Amino acid sequence: MTAMQAVALYSGLNILLLLYLAINVSLHRRRAKVSLGVGTDAGLEQACRAHGNGTENLPPALIGLALLGLLGSGTLVIHALGMALTLGRGLHAYGLLTDPGRSFGRVAGTALSWLVLLVSALLLLGKAIS
Repeated sequence: MTAMQAVALYSGLNILLLLYLAINVSLHRRRAKVSLGVGTDAGLEQACRAHGNGTENLPPALIGLALLGLLGSGTLVIHALGMALTLGRGLHAYGLLTDPGRSFGRVAGTALSWLVLLVSALLLLGKAIS
């Protein structure tokens, strides 16, 4: 597997996660009969935030992975970052959808996601100035 095939793998998996979260929001909206905003439905608010958080964090992370792949980072680097990202986003979504408060999934998922963003940014800056 090439680095760019690994980027494609993690991009595809995370896009599927976002699609699941979007469908989950739609189902909650239908059940709660709320077409805009969240009304007073706690489950809809959780679903919206899980989806929203994914849409806030995944684009820069996937762009970072793609740029690293295009700039010649090794497949191992892409796999390490891609696995951490996918695990982090999955844990965060699960944690938020099952518990609106602080949970292991939310904390660990956030930490992994931010770590991927930080490492990707540092690697990209290193490639830019080398």
